[in-house]
Amino acid sequence: MASYFDLTGQTAIVTGAAAGIGEVIARRLANSGATVVIADLNVTAGSEVAASLPNHSFALSLDVASSESCEKLIADTIARTGRVDILVNNAGVAGKAAPIWEQTNDDWALCVSVNLNGPFYLCRAVLPHMRERKYGRIVNIASIAGKEGNPNMSAYSATKAGLIGFTKSLGKEVAQEGICANCVTPAVVRTKMLEQLTPAQVDYMTQRIPMRRTGEPEEIAAVVHFLASPDASFVTAQTYDASGGRATY
Repeated sequence: MASYFDLTGQTAIVTGAAAGIGEVIARRLANSGATVVIADLNVTAGSEVAASLPNHSFALSLDVASSESCEKLIADTIARTGRVDILVNNAGVAGKAAPIWEQTNDDWALCVSVNLNGPFYLCRAVLPHMRERKYGRIVNIASIAGKEGNPNMSAYSATKAGLIGFTKSLGKEVAQEGICANCVTPAVVRTKMLEQLTPAQVDYMTQRIPMRRTGEPEEIAAVVHFLASPDASFVTAQTYDASGGRATY
């Protein structure tokens, strides 16, 4: 009998998987049977991660801010494995920690290009293939900031809110085609991304978590694994909190 959440024979793309939450997600999916594509701007680090994974997993260069790069990633993955069953849009940036009147056009544009445009480009590129096969799982990594808004993180909060809305719309568009699209909204998680934030920001976020601790990457990966599996066949256009109880809706 196959185990639950079995991904044997499937191909999964995880963006921003050379480190942090993305790497942990990639390891979990690979250990469940998937061939995982480590899609990252840092292809050297991505290749090191891929080399440590089973099922002939491999790394490809990806700049999520470029629609051409996103389209090439999907085409190259299909050329190499013949399929894309799972897309996890994990790549993201926290952006500049400052009030809005200290944010430049470039500060804002960076968050939009990585956190919002990237998932749009990749979903648009992969969906013709998934629709043709009548199967697919898309998991977008948003943030609790997209629901509640964190001070001095206006661009990050706004783009993560946009990603939640995008996911709900997308899930409804393909709901009858065997494709499920969902997003996960973590609270603050213990990764190197925390180094981009001030101690005061981390404390602000942690104090609002009823469990009074940061999340672990493995705890996020567990939720992603379910949503990326065939078992999540009646779950789409949903937002799954992994926030230690912070979310109030």
